[in-house]
Amino acid sequence: MVLGIANTGHGRLIGTLLAAVLLATACQPRAGTSASVSPSPKPARHVFVIVLENTSYQEALRQPYIASLARRYALATNYTSVANPSLPNYLAISSGSTWGIGDDAYHQLPAGGVGDQLTGAGISWKAYMEGFAGDCFNSPYPYALKHNPFAYYGGACPANIVPMTDLATDLKSGTPQLSWITPGLCNDGHDCGVRASDRWLSGVVPQITSSPAWRKDGVLFITWDESSAGDGRVALLVVAPSVRGQITTPLDHYSLSATISEQLGVPRLGDAKEATSLSKHLQAARAQGSPSGG
Repeated sequence: MVLGIANTGHGRLIGTLLAAVLLATACQPRAGTSASVSPSPKPARHVFVIVLENTSYQEALRQPYIASLARRYALATNYTSVANPSLPNYLAISSGSTWGIGDDAYHQLPAGGVGDQLTGAGISWKAYMEGFAGDCFNSPYPYALKHNPFAYYGGACPANIVPMTDLATDLKSGTPQLSWITPGLCNDGHDCGVRASDRWLSGVVPQITSSPAWRKDGVLFITWDESSAGDGRVALLVVAPSVRGQITTPLDHYSLSATISEQLGVPRLGDAKEATSLSKHLQAARAQGSPSGG
């Protein structure tokens, strides 16, 4: 149908309005079709991530404090690492890619990763490293460069990398939206075994769960870089005020990367774009709600 509209001021106005209506109608999905809409999960105010070392799923759950967290909060029972040895797993969580790396040596990678992404988006973050003395490349034991993925992106040491001792102060006020926490080579279980990790967690986790940041819609993820059993299966604890039970969905470090991005409201990175995230579990738990506490 062709509509004739007089070439007058009134006619031009009607024509403009009609064009706007037709354009708006053309942009709507037709009946019987589905529009492709990216999920927009409500971002958590604060995300905490703790990565530990070289422990099988079974051995982790035999530790008293870790087992108590699994009972009180949520445990992913079908979660795996994505590579060996340590470094590529840390890279996978922090950037959605192993970058083809299969060792723990230093490799200068292009600028990127979730830290760079958050900085660009104006979202606060810090990586708390035990033993860090102000230099990503020359800090003393128990610090380990291979457990600090943020130093690999762009070959720089971001100002966001701080000593672990800053954590207690920041938890009281000024907690960044992402807190990445890496214990030293003893407390992460690498040199001193999972019992040392269990004791360390029993001191650090209550500080997090009693903080205003965690209580106000925060979430803490605790996982291990790889399994000591050689089967790739590791534990992932999801510690949030309203999250309970077992999560049996197949997940891996890319899933954690995806979840961190979604919870902070930034796009997924690398292979995390195709991974199954935990955001639906978190959304459902928050919708049901439960008293917070640590």
